[in-house]
Amino acid sequence: MARVVVDVMLKPEILDPQGQAVQRALPRLGFEGIADVRQGKRFELEVAEPVTDDVLARMRALAETFLANTVIEDFTVRVEEPESATEPEPAVEPGSAAEAAGDGARA
Repeated sequence: MARVVVDVMLKPEILDPQGQAVQRALPRLGFEGIADVRQGKRFELEVAEPVTDDVLARMRALAETFLANTVIEDFTVRVEEPESATEPEPAVEPGSAAEAAGDGARA
């Protein structure tokens, strides 16, 4: 099964109040140096058939007519490669919630 990812973002000229709220909160939380924040949406579509040019065209049409409001939003459509079972697990950052919860056991 293939995965098609559709990322939807407000157009640059459209005001992003959620992004602005996050940007204003970051310094209060100790995260300095962030110049701008834009919030968007990500859709992951599991496709039961091989992803051909025709399938991608259908996914673009789906994004344009249903997932994005093209008056105020831009979107991108891409195929995401499946993660390999042989890839190592990501390291758990010291002090992270995963480490505190005991997730990501290490030797």
